[in-house]
Amino acid sequence: MKVEFAQLAGRDNGTAQNLDRALAAIAACAVDTQLIVFPETYLMGFPTADTVADYAEPVDGPAVQAIVQAAQERSIAVVIGLAESDGDQFYNTTLLITPDGVALRYRKTHLWPLESEMFTPGDRYATCLWNGVRVGLLICYDIEFPETARALAQLGADLLIVTNGNMDPYGPTHRTAIMARAQENQMFAMMVNRVELGEGGLLFAGGSALVDPFGTLLFEAGRDEGQFSVELDLEQLLAARKDYVYLKDQRIKLPGEVIEHNDGTRELMIP
Repeated sequence: MKVEFAQLAGRDNGTAQNLDRALAAIAACAVDTQLIVFPETYLMGFPTADTVADYAEPVDGPAVQAIVQAAQERSIAVVIGLAESDGDQFYNTTLLITPDGVALRYRKTHLWPLESEMFTPGDRYATCLWNGVRVGLLICYDIEFPETARALAQLGADLLIVTNGNMDPYGPTHRTAIMARAQENQMFAMMVNRVELGEGGLLFAGGSALVDPFGTLLFEAGRDEGQFSVELDLEQLLAARKDYVYLKDQRIKLPGEVIEHNDGTRELMIP
């Protein structure tokens, strides 16, 4: 399976510019690419408490619908983040978009301290089936909490995709965390980060990465912009789980109600 990283700089409160860059990246994908992943809240960049109401959009808003149309035109899946509005609440959200539309929505459950003044935390973890692979989503700070990836593993995830907005000096923290989350759950993990200086003075650390189910780092980007192509050998999932399966041997299960939907989506509600 060929996937691409869109490790790009973004503009905070810059929906038009970021959307144009996202559409250009989708158009530039190789013919045989099946999935492209963008950084955290890439469509709008990071708003502030004063600007979030002006820039956040619902999932059926114009920015997301433009990505849906591009996914349809290229017959490709897209993972991209946005500041989502839903009624009077705002969420840091990542979507898995396929040519059929939005297949999976995840609202960040662990908010960085600066986010808590503008976003509401999500209340569930979810996976869906895509091209025969069960996919789960996390966002940035989430991966510093082992329970988040374990929740997705309990829902059957084979591929963890992390939209990231990690900044200096915390790049090494996420490098360590993404390798651990893949190894301890015997799943692929793909993390795509932003680069360059944001308007809030944060220097984004890059370091987008692909890790196999053994915890081996297969690819790591530097600190510059780039659109990188990598291959996932899905047979490594079987190899990693051949002799032992952590989920079968674990003594403590995470609590929460599991909901099975008719479309193949599974959710674990946070108690």
